[in-house]
Amino acid sequence: MTTTNSAIAYESAKNVIPGGVDSPVRAFKSVGGTPLFIEKGEGAYLIDIDGNRYIDFVQSWGPLIFGHCDDTIEKAVVDAVKKGLSFGAPTVVETALAAEITEMFESIDKIRFVSSGTEAVMSAIRLARGFTGRDNIVKFEGCYHGHSDSLLVQAGSGAVTFGTPSSPGVPADLTKHTLLARYNDIHSVRQCFENANTQIACMIIEPIAGNMGLVPAKEEFLQELRAICDEYGALLIFDEVMSGFRASIRGAQGITSVKPDMVTLGKVIGGGMPVGAFGAREEIMDKLSPDGPVYQAGTLSGNPVAMNAGLASLLKLKHNPSIYTTLEQKATRLVEGFKEGANSVGITLQVDVRGSMFGFFFNEKEVENFDDALKSDTDLFASFHQKMLAEGVYLACSQFETGFISTVMTDAMIDEVIAKAQKVFKEIA
Repeated sequence: MTTTNSAIAYESAKNVIPGGVDSPVRAFKSVGGTPLFIEKGEGAYLIDIDGNRYIDFVQSWGPLIFGHCDDTIEKAVVDAVKKGLSFGAPTVVETALAAEITEMFESIDKIRFVSSGTEAVMSAIRLARGFTGRDNIVKFEGCYHGHSDSLLVQAGSGAVTFGTPSSPGVPADLTKHTLLARYNDIHSVRQCFENANTQIACMIIEPIAGNMGLVPAKEEFLQELRAICDEYGALLIFDEVMSGFRASIRGAQGITSVKPDMVTLGKVIGGGMPVGAFGAREEIMDKLSPDGPVYQAGTLSGNPVAMNAGLASLLKLKHNPSIYTTLEQKATRLVEGFKEGANSVGITLQVDVRGSMFGFFFNEKEVENFDDALKSDTDLFASFHQKMLAEGVYLACSQFETGFISTVMTDAMIDEVIAKAQKVFKEIA
């Protein structure tokens, strides 16, 4: 397998694009080697510009639950494009997609579409602050909610201190309103609320974290978060940009009994097109302009191409509810095959699955939070990633990302990948 053309393309890209990529993780810095430049996707496969084929477990970081170039979604996009790319005006397909989502999510009465997950979360937090009249928010170490200023924070001297910027260009005056707590640790959450008293507008969490690797929140932890928010009058936001329509037809809310006040969505609801959304019960959403004073706008929000793609994707899911059982079975078989292969050569592997999402850590203990995740052997992961890539298997290029199964992946493909993984484990042990 040669990647000469990708290497040349990468060097060329670095002359005009910072780092040669438009999103940092794509640079392969944590796994080594040269990022692959992709020519096209076909079903479960990616084909790079050198003509190599890879079984794709990234699926554009989640949205392609039906794989690449799904006929139904492709037709919906083409039909929409023929009528125009964008109008900056309402279309009936926005209402149709909104109706489908509000029907599926009990916690959402009304929803607003935006163009990305980052924009969805940023807007949801602004609305939560406007609704409560408070400034402070609580987030969790290891949960990624996009790159807006208030959320690019790291823990200061301890897990319950006000956040300090984790990127140059982010003013400390903004992040001082963000408090950090530890995932799956209710004591750290209580300390945040006790320190800030009644000044917390909202708490935002990935109920199924996908950006420190796959780390689900424990049911009792989510129940306690709900109780704390009720006690202090703060809003509970579930960031389901990644898990929405991936973990189940109702995302994490199809798994947990906990009902949030607000939800952010993305990925699958665009069918592969750029889209995000945030929704809540009516009294919260009615604070949003033009009905209320909290301002939010976007020229491309609800653009017809993304709306048509998303509606096509969601209707396919709605009419085929057994999809999630099948996907979870395949994801479970995949990671159990990985674990068996690793254990057979003395490598300890932690694995987990939620619907079509899967994760694995080269770690000696179960991963429950970001500190646990950071104890993973990233060098071993890098070796595994490089060798699997050479075997034609495209995995997320970071130990701290989640993998995805698509409906076009067959049992034979899963068996093929397990066999390749077991071979690779023997080579890196």
